[in-house]
Amino acid sequence: MEVTVNDTTTDREAQAIAKALASHFGDDVELYAETGEELLASASPERNGSSADETTTGTATATGDGGADTAADDLEPTEREEALLDEIEDILEGGPEKYRERLSDQGKLFVRDRLDLWFGEDGLTFEDGKFANFDEWHPSGQDGEADSGNRLPADGLITGAAEFEGRDIHFMANDFTVKAGSMAEKGVEKFLRMQQRALKTGRPVLYLMDSSGGRIDQQTGFFANREGIGKYYYNHSMLSGRVPQICVLYGPCIAGAAYTPVFADFTIMVRDMSAMAIASPRMVEMVTGEEIDLGDLGGPDVHARHSGSADLIAEDEEHARELVAKLLSYLPDNSDEEPPQTEGAAPELSPEGIDSIVPQEPNRGYDMFDVIDRVVDAGSTLELRPEYGPEIITAFARIDGRPVGIVANQPAQRAGAIFPDAAEKAAEFIWTCDAYDIPLLYLCDTPGFMAGSQVEKDGILEQGKKMIYATSSATVPKQSVVVRKAYGAGIYAMSGPAYDPESVIGLPSGEIAIMGPEAAINAVYANKLAAIDDPDERAKREQELREEYREDINVHRMASEVVIDEIVPPSSLRDELEARFEFYETVEKDLPDKKHGTIL
Repeated sequence: MEVTVNDTTTDREAQAIAKALASHFGDDVELYAETGEELLASASPERNGSSADETTTGTATATGDGGADTAADDLEPTEREEALLDEIEDILEGGPEKYRERLSDQGKLFVRDRLDLWFGEDGLTFEDGKFANFDEWHPSGQDGEADSGNRLPADGLITGAAEFEGRDIHFMANDFTVKAGSMAEKGVEKFLRMQQRALKTGRPVLYLMDSSGGRIDQQTGFFANREGIGKYYYNHSMLSGRVPQICVLYGPCIAGAAYTPVFADFTIMVRDMSAMAIASPRMVEMVTGEEIDLGDLGGPDVHARHSGSADLIAEDEEHARELVAKLLSYLPDNSDEEPPQTEGAAPELSPEGIDSIVPQEPNRGYDMFDVIDRVVDAGSTLELRPEYGPEIITAFARIDGRPVGIVANQPAQRAGAIFPDAAEKAAEFIWTCDAYDIPLLYLCDTPGFMAGSQVEKDGILEQGKKMIYATSSATVPKQSVVVRKAYGAGIYAMSGPAYDPESVIGLPSGEIAIMGPEAAINAVYANKLAAIDDPDERAKREQELREEYREDINVHRMASEVVIDEIVPPSSLRDELEARFEFYETVEKDLPDKKHGTIL
């Protein structure tokens, strides 16, 4: 930097001015007389202990007119910074080496390698709380080495932000090499901060869980506190429906750790690796006397088929990432935004074949996916909870690039009758789609809710009302298609005319009735038919009554009486749905002014 001063400035004054300017601006300074080219004094800023009047070579000067050209200097990191870098490197190594070595035997990655898989080697935007609990295990500023037997790097929990598939997300990941991924005071604090920041940013949260639960020997300070582990589930509840929460299980998640997966919007378990349960097998045996291994207690098959807590099962770590990437592609960042749209694609199979797939006989089975594959964009279907309540299909898909949530009866499973678990699954899926503004497509082919003593014990009425409530309360655009039979309260649960759908359209195979022909004839005409002695005459009369009944309930009668909006040729169903979802995509619906309903 070149500066001019008055000619009356003394040499001593000039040197003082040069030192002061060099120190203030952090640059070399040359002082010249105002009326000539005489150099009165020069100074350099203090660097690494050098005095201000020492000359530093290899730097460019800047003129006093405000222009600046700064070149790189030759300074190296200080010992202080190098010590910090060594500490960070040590933290990144995770827990004791012996525990890292066991991970490969368990078929899973070290948590830092897992983050590289998910986000790339340089994919983390930032990490928070890397030094959590640092003073408890590392001899910072002391002689000696870190306590390798009680390493607590990051307190066993990594939190931060990252870019995933072009989306900014919050994440947490347990380090199983640190006390089996258990949770303690500092890790809990990090977890809570991450959740609370997600509420502020409105960005999705990814939980990569591998935790044995709370650290029992250190429970003071995090278990029952106002800002302790119990606040996890309060925050989960506040985040629910605000931002997508997706949980992947990589190991045994027991007790408190098992609640995060079930509070998340979507849970993915990894086969032969993950489990979740309210208590460990050892604790179960202590309390109940039951001897059971962890897989049978809470493995992927248990939660995919019986509890319904697992939405998807991944075959390995890479597959888990693929599933989450596809799942997130249907979801907005938060409830204020629209679901992401893509370029549309033709269906995998031609819509021309739909009518050939759907049998006219109401009791004949077929696979509803054969219809779905002729309606939605090719390769866009992602079914959730396929093994739980399989009589109803719940799936994400796209129609001309627009995400939709599909709720479809599955005639290939128990004739498509609605059982309690299927109703529960459908209600929760409808509720989630509505939270994130994903339109709903109902494909109806059901004899209605299942009857019998066992389903009554299993809560068919309780779960059925939840499905009907969710359908009633959903404010997203809804399209209902009567594919074939729509009997009993099944037409209510499947967003029939009374449930404020944007459209109810029927295929020519459709029927809407209180019950099917066989049951109706038996209920109404049983005595009259029994009075006919001639078997042939009785069979003929039964057939006549059956045909009369079906004429009364067929879709043409429903369209004639304007019960439904339209009958469409099956080959045009895709085009019809595409047009209707596009037309109604901006529809807004209001619910009655109240705090909330009482059904769910």
